[in-house]
Amino acid sequence: MSDIVEVTDNFVLNLFKEKLPNTFVYHNYSHTNRVYKSINEIIEDSQISVKDATILKLAALLHDTGYIVKREGHEEESVKIAREFLESKDVDQDIIDGVEKCIMATKFKGTTPKDHMEEIMRDADSSHFGKDYFQEASEFLRQEYIAQNIKNFTPQEWRDENIDLLINEHKFYTSYALKNWQHTKQENLADLIKKNKKISKKRNKEEYKAKLKAKYKDKSVDRGIQTFYRTALRNHIKLSDIADTKANILLSVNAIIISLVLSNLLSKLDNPSNDYLIIPTAIFVIFSTVTMILSVIATRPNVTRGEFTKEDVDNKSVNLAFFGNFHRMELKEYEWAIEELLKDRDYVYTALTKDLYFLGKVLDRKYRILRWTYTIFVTGTIISILAFAISFYFGGSRLA
Repeated sequence: MSDIVEVTDNFVLNLFKEKLPNTFVYHNYSHTNRVYKSINEIIEDSQISVKDATILKLAALLHDTGYIVKREGHEEESVKIAREFLESKDVDQDIIDGVEKCIMATKFKGTTPKDHMEEIMRDADSSHFGKDYFQEASEFLRQEYIAQNIKNFTPQEWRDENIDLLINEHKFYTSYALKNWQHTKQENLADLIKKNKKISKKRNKEEYKAKLKAKYKDKSVDRGIQTFYRTALRNHIKLSDIADTKANILLSVNAIIISLVLSNLLSKLDNPSNDYLIIPTAIFVIFSTVTMILSVIATRPNVTRGEFTKEDVDNKSVNLAFFGNFHRMELKEYEWAIEELLKDRDYVYTALTKDLYFLGKVLDRKYRILRWTYTIFVTGTIISILAFAISFYFGGSRLA
């Protein structure tokens, strides 16, 4: 009997070496060897026959060979491989049947061992739960799941999975396992729970700190006010840039239009036969010129006197945030004024409010002029096209 066990051991080793993918970092020959050793531990402590011992040893060696075919349902595949191999070695049929029965007992979920042999097999297959190398073996299994794209468990999720498994699903059946492995299993479970609590405590502490930070951040009036001014001023400046860009587009387009009219159309008006083009050309040029003038007015800067007095600073009537109010002042005078401004929190907000207000007034002026500019440009374009059409119709028919 010992000969068939040794031959089977060599068969499984070579089978895994040749056909088992490298992604099986847990379900490989090392796991098979661990189960085989655990089987021997239980056998030595049990009163079972040589024949039953052989069945258990063969089942331990062959129980995971089905992984070379597929993962789900590997037990059935292992049974097929075991039967084919053992029959080729002329092993007795009752031993083969016993091996198949023990292999199917390793189907963990939804089944319970039916006799003592299946209990021994089940305990040996899950013996790593009660071993010192549990953490290492468990991590190998997690990495196997990740490598085979079964499920990408995070360390936290994997700890939760193992805690649930050890508490609610797994149990040892044999007296040997309960006596020798149950205690270590409890220690492994305690370590998982302890680590989980430690990480959970750390996470809760970080979340609490974040909540406090957010709470006090939200309650900070100054921070809220600063955010308001920062956002409002940024939006005003952005809108001002947009207005300038729109005005520049109109200015450039109409400059090109007038240049083309002057270079191509104006020279043809000397010919008396082209008199009918004078009026529509004049309309076109006038509207384009008006559009250009309004575009220039919209973007024309308005700089104030650029001076302030000590009384203006004391009365908080000068806006030191706008360059037009201080560009003519000496540096020392401006530095003094800024120092006075920064001493008074209300003065700072007053200055920012004034800056925001006058920026709004500038924007109002720009966008009102721009609205008129676009209206005149569109209206002028339509009227000019109609004027050219009428002139061509009546002028052309007259010439004909």
